[in-house]
Amino acid sequence: MKKERIVVALGGNALGNNPQEQLALVKETAKSIVALAESGYEIVIGHGNGPQVGMINLAMDYAANGTAGTPAMPFAECGAMSQGYIGYHLQQAIGDELKRRNVKREVVCVITQVLVSEDDPAFTNPSKPIGMFYTKEQADKIKAEKPDQTFVEDAGRGYRRVVPSPQPVAIIERPVIEELVAAGHIVITVGGGGIPVLQKADGLHGVDAVIDKDKSCAKLAADVKADKLVILTAVEQVCINFNKPNQQALSKLNIAEAEKYIAEGHFAKGSMLPKVEACLQFVRNYKDGQAVITSLANAGNALKGGNSTVITAN
Repeated sequence: MKKERIVVALGGNALGNNPQEQLALVKETAKSIVALAESGYEIVIGHGNGPQVGMINLAMDYAANGTAGTPAMPFAECGAMSQGYIGYHLQQAIGDELKRRNVKREVVCVITQVLVSEDDPAFTNPSKPIGMFYTKEQADKIKAEKPDQTFVEDAGRGYRRVVPSPQPVAIIERPVIEELVAAGHIVITVGGGGIPVLQKADGLHGVDAVIDKDKSCAKLAADVKADKLVILTAVEQVCINFNKPNQQALSKLNIAEAEKYIAEGHFAKGSMLPKVEACLQFVRNYKDGQAVITSLANAGNALKGGNSTVITAN
């Protein structure tokens, strides 16, 4: 019997905002992932890196502006560093949990590049929040010191730096990812949406941007013909009229219904909207698949038909 293949996109609540918090949280994340492994799923895991890549970039900026003569670090390299250390934490925690439960599967992290287009309009309209939250006064001060940086208010939580967020065109390491998951291994990949790269005459070149991890996971899920794209966030279900007296949870959506709710402005630009858009991207590109939005703790239950929002093509 063919095993069901899932691509799991971990939300920020699965990783925390700093290395210490992340080490603690990934142990809980690992329990949910290994529970899915026990159920027999083929598993690919993607994750974000917004706070982490922002902190790495900030630290590198401080070093470059200091007296040690440290050269400035390109943003793409900061993204690669974040893939490495987040992947290490996840790989270790999942590996430990596999051993603890005596599940005979391996877990591996693949440093992943994602091709983007030089003509993507995102490069003239930075929109992806990264790094820590600032007050308006703090953001204005940094902007005055570094005019090339852009800050926006992020879903009522404060101000964050934004960088370009181009669309994923191709997952460079897709063939090896597919081989690993087909062999039964749990694969951690497209960390932070993948390292964005441009194709030049002499090869691939990293570019300063952050690809939305949900969209990269959606692209990968369609490419590897995953049965389900599972986007994990802080809530069990997508809601319309969120935080209003007439709030309503949604159990099932098709493309037309989701597009209608998007047009009506039900999903916040900095939080639920990109998740719903990623789900639509997946079911458009792979009509046999289903997209599921739910919480990390509820993932196993959701895949068995419990509370979640399921998005399908029709």
